[in-house]
Amino acid sequence: MTIRTLSAAAVAVALLAGCAPSQVDNVRGQATVYEDPQSAGRVQGVGIESQDVVAMTDEMMRDMLANRILAARATPPRIIIDNEYFRNESSSIINTNLLTDRLRVELNRAANGRMVFVGRHYADMVEKERQLKRDGAVDGGTIRKTQATAGGDYRLGGRIASLDAIDRNTQTRSRYHQVTFEMVDLELGTIVWSGAYEMRKAAQDNVLYR
Repeated sequence: MTIRTLSAAAVAVALLAGCAPSQVDNVRGQATVYEDPQSAGRVQGVGIESQDVVAMTDEMMRDMLANRILAARATPPRIIIDNEYFRNESSSIINTNLLTDRLRVELNRAANGRMVFVGRHYADMVEKERQLKRDGAVDGGTIRKTQATAGGDYRLGGRIASLDAIDRNTQTRSRYHQVTFEMVDLELGTIVWSGAYEMRKAAQDNVLYR
């Protein structure tokens, strides 16, 4: 066999080897585990996480229940709690519904009738059903008929703000959060209750929040 023939054979072998499927070591993934949302999980960064949501809404709920304007009236006030006027102006990615929904649900349970909550985020659903009743397409149901839907006395507003710093030598990132909650009188525009939650975290952060 000539040198030219040997060279051609070597090239053919190399091409075949390149086309052959490579051996992949399919390492088993980590098993899914349930974690307590009130404690720090395995994946942590400097953003707002589940334990922060639980801690701040619990604190705001207790503070609101201790406010005599909101929780000690002879006629329970009508309150609107949603994220319509709750702004995220921070560098953290957070669905503000996580805060307002949990605060409304827990406060509704704990208030035990001392507050009445208006579902303004369900207004479209309510109006459609009311129109069906008025048109005679359905009967009037089993509860009272009202001239209009409930108006609110107070509504939640607030914002999330943050301040970031980074150490370029160690790539350690620090983030300070200030989360402000306020209850506004919907006739006078006065603020009848305010609460704030602060926290600062530092980490060599490579966590992606969504």
